[in-house]
Amino acid sequence: MKLPTACGQWHNYQLDWSPQAITIGVDGRGYMRVANDQPGGKAAWPFDRPFHLILNVAVGGDWGGKRGIDDSKFPQAMQVDYVRYWQR
Repeated sequence: MKLPTACGQWHNYQLDWSPQAITIGVDGRGYMRVANDQPGGKAAWPFDRPFHLILNVAVGGDWGGKRGIDDSKFPQAMQVDYVRYWQR
């Protein structure tokens, strides 16, 4: 999935999580679906228990550790208008 306006425009990101599948999308359009159709129990499908939502602006990783971080690119910000949660 390519979303060239992800950093310059507001979008609605969604995750639809059911016992049968997880579908991830943007602005009402599904882009990725992972089905619960593999054998292996919890090892193949660990998504049958509560999880937490973590919103994060990650910096670094392998590149940052080896090459350093360009401080001129900061401060960065992640702006979140709202987070909505509902159950079926």
